[in-house]
Amino acid sequence: MKENTIISLADANYFELLNELVDSINRFEQSKKLDICIMDAGLKDDQIKILEKKVLTIKKANWDIDVPDSKVKGKEWLKSQVSRAFIPKYFPGYKKYLWIDADAWVNSWESIDLYFRGCENKKLAIATSADRSYGRVLRADWIFGSLAKIKSQNYKHAKSSGFSEKISREVALKPHLNIGLFSLEADAPHWEVWQKNLRKALSSGKIWGSEQIAMNITIYSDNLEVEILPAYCNWTHIDAIKFDKQNGTFVEPYLPNHEIGIIHLAGKNNDNIRNDKNYISKIKTLDGDIIEKSLRFENN
Repeated sequence: MKENTIISLADANYFELLNELVDSINRFEQSKKLDICIMDAGLKDDQIKILEKKVLTIKKANWDIDVPDSKVKGKEWLKSQVSRAFIPKYFPGYKKYLWIDADAWVNSWESIDLYFRGCENKKLAIATSADRSYGRVLRADWIFGSLAKIKSQNYKHAKSSGFSEKISREVALKPHLNIGLFSLEADAPHWEVWQKNLRKALSSGKIWGSEQIAMNITIYSDNLEVEILPAYCNWTHIDAIKFDKQNGTFVEPYLPNHEIGIIHLAGKNNDNIRNDKNYISKIKTLDGDIIEKSLRFENN
C-alpha cells in the first residue's frame, strides 16, 4: 500500500469515461507512487475485469447515509453524492486521498501534485468555478434601474437543502467550490463536519449537489481550512480552452496560457463530448487557427 491514493466512482454508463481517467493517470511515471481505488456504483462484471488489471482495488459503493427510495429512483450512481464523504472508510490506511470525478482526465501531472501538496496540514485542496476565463459567476434579475435580485448557486442550494438563512447568506457570494476534484488527509477534520452537513442537506434537499453544498458550508460557514487551487487544476469551461500546437497540449485561453492539468467534462454543455467518444470539437489554437479535435482522453 502506498501513502497516497486517487479515488473515483462510476456505473456502467460512465465506464468508458472512468476507464479513460484511469488510463490518463497510469500513463505517467509518477502514478507508480500511488494507488488507484474505484468505487462501484453499478459497473458490469466485464467492465470490472478490465479495471481490475489497472487499479489496486474496487469496492461497492453504499448509501452511507440513509436516503429515501423516492429520492433515489433507481439511480445508483447518485451514491457518488454520498459515499465520497466517507472515502477513508472504504479505503483505510492512506495518508492523503484525491477524488477525481469519472468524467475528468489528467492532462498534466502538475495538478495532481498540487492537490496532494494543497491538502497538507489538514486543509482541503479544491478549485472553484470562479476564474477570469469562465465569465459570469453570479446571476442578477434586474428589477428596476440599478436594483437587482442576486442569484447564486451556493445560496439556492443551501436554501433548498434546508440550511438557515444565516448560513445561506454566509455562502451566497463566496466562490463556488467544485467537489468534482478535491484532496484531504485521512485525519483532516473536514470529513466529520462534511458528513454532518451532508446529512442535513440530504434530509431536506435533493441528492444531486448535496455533497457540494455541504462542503461549501463546511468551508465558508464552519470555517475549516482550505487551499484554493487554480482553475487549470479542474478545468470545466471547455468552450474557453485553447490548444498549444507547439507543445501539443491544452492550455488556458489567456496569458501565460498555463497548461491545463485536469480536463473535467462536467455539465450539460458537455453532454455531446461525454456521450460520444468520437465527438469532435472546434478548438482555437494559440496562433489563431481553429482545429478539430476530440476533448476525450486519447491513449496514444
